[in-house]
Amino acid sequence: MDGNGRWARQRNRPRTFGHAEGVEALRRTVEAAGDAGIEYLTVFGFSTENWRRPAEEVNALFDLLRLYVARDLDKLVREGVRVRVIGGREGLQRDIAEIIQNAEARTRHNSRLNLTIAFNYGGQDEIVRAARRFAEDVAAGKLKASDIDARMFESYLDTEELPAADLLIRTSGEFRLSNFMLWQSAYAELVFLDVLWPDFGKEALAEALAIYRNRDRRYGGIATEPA
Repeated sequence: MDGNGRWARQRNRPRTFGHAEGVEALRRTVEAAGDAGIEYLTVFGFSTENWRRPAEEVNALFDLLRLYVARDLDKLVREGVRVRVIGGREGLQRDIAEIIQNAEARTRHNSRLNLTIAFNYGGQDEIVRAARRFAEDVAAGKLKASDIDARMFESYLDTEELPAADLLIRTSGEFRLSNFMLWQSAYAELVFLDVLWPDFGKEALAEALAIYRNRDRRYGGIATEPA
């Protein structure tokens, strides 16, 4: 989800205004994903690199998480949405950690749509944390170094309960992954849309899905000839 700041700047408003409108785009997109029959939706809310931003903006982003959960959690529970939050929990304010735990606990039995929010998340950081956990298990004698393979390593990632990504959408006309789900996106179809995130919604999601449906997914193999 990218382009909040530029969207606000185009309207001579502060960046925090763009982030607030970005929350509305998130609400639209979650609803549209559920209506489209999508089972898994993961959104990048706050990255490990975002700590470099001014403290005022970081606090505003945290406030928006508080607002989104406070306003929408009851609706998410009713509509069968399960909420997961991936990323490091260290360093988060206590109330933010409690909000995350409460949202996950209240929605844990839902299955209509799995909404994963990447918060204080970075793809490289996730892989490093997974490698550290595996190394600790080896040191403790629970595993041998030779036990590691791709399937086992995935069980140490934040996304161990989730399938690999099929489609990765990058908004705002940028052409990079920005450290998002590096392992999980190994064979994801990448779609780059020239739409600032606050303008994203049902129509933009439908456009990305249409592009995805026209892709030939070979996973390193050879394309199959039509019958």
